[in-house]
Amino acid sequence: MSNRTLKQAIEDLRQAGQLVEIDEPIDPHLQAAEIQRRVYQAEGPAILYRRVVGSPFAMVSNLFGTIERTRYLFRHTLEAVRQLVTLKIDPQQAFKHPLKSLRSLPTARNMLPKKVRRGSVLSHQTSIDQLPQLTSWPDDGGPFITLPQVYTEDPNQPSLMNSNLGMYRIQLAGNEYQKNCEVGLHYQLHRGIGVHHAAAIQKNEPFRVNIFVGGNPAMTLAAVMPLPEGMSELMFAGALAGHRIEMISQPNRPAIYAQADFCITGTVDPNRLLPEGPFGDHLGYYSLAHDFPVLKVDAVYHRPDAIWPFTVVGRPPQEDTSFGKIIHEITGPIIPTVLPGVKEIHAVDAAGVHPLLLAIGSERYVPYAKQRTPQELLTTANAILGQGQLSLAKYLWIAAQEDEPALDCHDIPKFFQHILQRVDWKRDLHFQTRTTIDTLDYSGSGLNAGSKVVIAAAGPIRRELPREIPGDLSMPEEINKVRLVMPGLLVVSGLDYNTEDESRGLKCLTQLPDSHPVNQIPFIVVADDADFAADSLNNFLWVAFTRSNPAADLFGIGTFTNQKHWGCTGSLILDGRIKPHHAPPLIEDPAVTKSVDQLAAPGGPLHGLI
Repeated sequence: MSNRTLKQAIEDLRQAGQLVEIDEPIDPHLQAAEIQRRVYQAEGPAILYRRVVGSPFAMVSNLFGTIERTRYLFRHTLEAVRQLVTLKIDPQQAFKHPLKSLRSLPTARNMLPKKVRRGSVLSHQTSIDQLPQLTSWPDDGGPFITLPQVYTEDPNQPSLMNSNLGMYRIQLAGNEYQKNCEVGLHYQLHRGIGVHHAAAIQKNEPFRVNIFVGGNPAMTLAAVMPLPEGMSELMFAGALAGHRIEMISQPNRPAIYAQADFCITGTVDPNRLLPEGPFGDHLGYYSLAHDFPVLKVDAVYHRPDAIWPFTVVGRPPQEDTSFGKIIHEITGPIIPTVLPGVKEIHAVDAAGVHPLLLAIGSERYVPYAKQRTPQELLTTANAILGQGQLSLAKYLWIAAQEDEPALDCHDIPKFFQHILQRVDWKRDLHFQTRTTIDTLDYSGSGLNAGSKVVIAAAGPIRRELPREIPGDLSMPEEINKVRLVMPGLLVVSGLDYNTEDESRGLKCLTQLPDSHPVNQIPFIVVADDADFAADSLNNFLWVAFTRSNPAADLFGIGTFTNQKHWGCTGSLILDGRIKPHHAPPLIEDPAVTKSVDQLAAPGGPLHGLI
C-alpha cells in the first residue's frame, strides 16, 4: 500500500533499514547541509534529525539519495505510471495488452485531485522564524527552503486542473526581508508560475501563492516534473502517490494541500522587488543577489507531527540527480512523440544539467546520398532548443542514429568519441548568439543572457582519435600542463586570462599552423588546472561547460567566417577558465567540516556512514 504522508514514508524507510536517526542537536546553519552532502556522496541512508537548533521541528534529508531508494518509495505505483505513459504514446497498446491496460485504470482515477473541506496541515500555526533556518553554504544570503512545492492557480481560470506546482527558490530571511512578514520568491525562465503571475498582473489582481513543504514524496517529484504546459502536476502526483491528492478549497484563494507538513500562504506584492540570494546553486557556484518578487506572508500552517524535508543544492552530483534519473525512466519513452526525429536526450547532470545536452536523432532527409551530412539533425536541434527548459541549454551535441544504431548518449565517453570521429569543424558548428540561457548561469553576457552552439555530426568516420598524446607534440612554452581526457580530447593549462585581448591570451594556440601535430586532436579545452579537469569525467564536464559561453569562448586553429558561418580548419579550442565576471565556486566552511568529522568519529551517530 502506498504512503500518504511524509511521516508514513519515513516509517517505511525505517522498517526497510534505509533510515538513520540523529538525536544530537544539529545546527541547520551549514552543519545539516554538510552532513547531507557527505551522506549522499557515501550513498548513505535517509537521515532524520530529531533535534534541530533553533526550531521545534524535526528535519529529514536524503530521502531520494539513491535511485534505488527513490524507486523503493514509489514501488507500488511506478510501473503503473510507466504504463500510463506507454498508453499515451500508443493507445493501441490497450488492445494489444488489455490486462495491463485494465490495471492502469485505478492509476488514471487517482490522477483526479480531490476537493476537501479540511486537512491536518491547518491544525496548527507558527511563524517563519520557527521553521528550520536551513543555510547550505557560507555565503548564502540567508536560510532557504530547498524542497518547496510552490502552488498557484491560473487567475483567468482558477481551479485544481488549471494549477501549477513548481520547485522555485524560497528565501526565508536575510537581506531586506521583513522578519516573519516577507519571503523571497525566485523563479527562472520558462516556468509555469510566470504565466500565472503575468495573468494576475494583466488582470490587476493580487497574485496569491501557497508554498507546501513535505507531504507525500510524490508531490516533491511532481514539482520538478517537466510536464506539458496546461497539465496540472497534481495529476501526476496522484498517479505516483497511489491516491487522489486532497486539496482544501478556499474562497478566492488557491487550494491548500491537505497532507502537507507545512504551508506558507501569502500574496506577491506587485510593487515590491527585493534582492534575493546569493545562493549556492546546482552549477556548483553561487547565484548572486538579484531583484525578485516578494511574498507577503499571511499565515504559516503545519500538521501536528510536521517534519521538514530538505536537500542541498550544489555542484553535481547531488540528491537531485535521482530526480533526473527517475524522470528519465518515466518520460524517456515519450520523447520521440513530443519531438519527432529525436531518439534520446541526455541533460548532463555533471555539467549542471542545463549547460550541456547530448542527443541522438534521425538523419533521413537524403537517404540516397552517398555521404550523410547533418540536415534533419539541424531541424531536430532547433526543435530541441525550442522545447521548455531544454531551451536553456548552451551546448547541444547531436549525432545521427543511422551511423551507429547502438549509440547511447548516456555513455558520455563513447558519445563524445563518436562525434569527434565524425565532426567537421568547418561545417558542423551552428551558433545562436544573444539569446537566453539559465538564470543561474553566469558564464554569459548578463543575467539570462548568453549564446548556444549546436554541434551536429553525421556520416562516416573522418579521423582516428589519438589514444595517447602524440610523441612529436611540442606545445607553446606558455602551456605548463597537457592531459588527454579521452581519445581526441585534450586539456591544457598555463595560459593567463587577458581581458584586453580578444582571444584572451589564447593566440599561442590559435595561431598554430594546420600542420602542427596538435591538430590530430580535434578538441582542446583550456583550463585553469589541467590536472584537476582531467582527473575525472565529472571534473572535465563541470569545468568545460559551466565556465564557458559558446560565442565568447570557442576558438580554433585556422578560423574563418564565410557568409556569417564561423568554423575552423584545425582543432576546436574551448576556453574553460574562470573569468572575472563568473560567480564564485562553492567551498565548505572548515569549522563546520570539522564538526561533521566529529559526528563521524567512532561512537558518533554518523560513524560508518560517511
